Amino acid sequence: MILTVTLNPAVDKTYRTGELFPGRVNRMRSVDNIPGGKGINVSKILRQYDYEVTATGFLGGYQGRWMEDQLDRLKIRSAFVQVDGETRTSMNIVADNGYVTEILEPGPHISDTQLKEFMQKFASLAEESGLVILSGSAAPGIPTDIYARLIRSASSMGKQVILDTSGELLKEGVKAAPSVVKPNRKELEYIIGRRLQDMNDIKDASSVLLSDGVGLVIVSLGDKGLLLAGKGRCKGTQSNRTEYGGLRGQRGGLSCDVHDIRRGYRGNAPKGCGCFGGQRHDIGKRQRSSEAGGGNTQGYSYRGNLAAVKLLRKIKKDKIKRLLISGAFLSYLL
Repeated sequence: MILTVTLNPAVDKTYRTGELFPGRVNRMRSVDNIPGGKGINVSKILRQYDYEVTATGFLGGYQGRWMEDQLDRLKIRSAFVQVDGETRTSMNIVADNGYVTEILEPGPHISDTQLKEFMQKFASLAEESGLVILSGSAAPGIPTDIYARLIRSASSMGKQVILDTSGELLKEGVKAAPSVVKPNRKELEYIIGRRLQDMNDIKDASSVLLSDGVGLVIVSLGDKGLLLAGKGRCKGTQSNRTEYGGLRGQRGGLSCDVHDIRRGYRGNAPKGCGCFGGQRHDIGKRQRSSEAGGGNTQGYSYRGNLAAVKLLRKIKKDKIKRLLISGAFLSYLL
């Protein structure tokens, strides 16, 4: 089983209109509601590949109950701590003129009692899981070292942990040496505490995280591709450019040509650092889907990027390593 943690879930509302006019009444043409939050998005993608997934974190109020119903439809096991207040809403207003406006609520305040209950629930769930994925922001009231605490708890049980967050949550989290961490360039600069001028600086910064105990560093570089840094081996690959059909928020994903990993192609990288970079390699064409237990992931099935994950299954290596890498790519894409 894979355990995903979403500390600040949201009902993602996507509005569509011709044009947004500040200070005036704006009537929307349509609205879509889906359960969201980075960890929940990861859960939905994992279900499309029939992984057994349990989602945990905090939910509250009517919207929290609605989200649990939706996750049940997707055959995702819910194990959330119920809190006072209402699960937040994240609004994404998409206008025909190309402008996208996001309105993000802070989320309900988490009390010390609720946090203690969650820590106990997490320990129990992690014990029965093979992989733990920690993704996204944290609700108000949650300390910035929360991910570090969760990583240490899961690691003490021998579990693999993937961390995908930002800011102080990320900076504190890497101190606990997760199995995989996925910063972008700015987030890596924040961890290291200095500007990274070029690819050599990025590789050096990744190597610092590796020397501090992180197992694998995946750095997303926008249109410059991806850097993957791991201990002991240097491998690289080139990926083909494909059309992007973005998720909500459209962060720009990529689909690595994993076939080259199997062939052991070696790229130019410092000792102990593998580089997956080069051209932009975005997510494949979006396709309408009602997969993952009758639901959808923002209305689309991202077969282009998931094909890369599927290739990983063919690698004749330790199963948990394949699962770990698959989870890392899924975490990146969301």
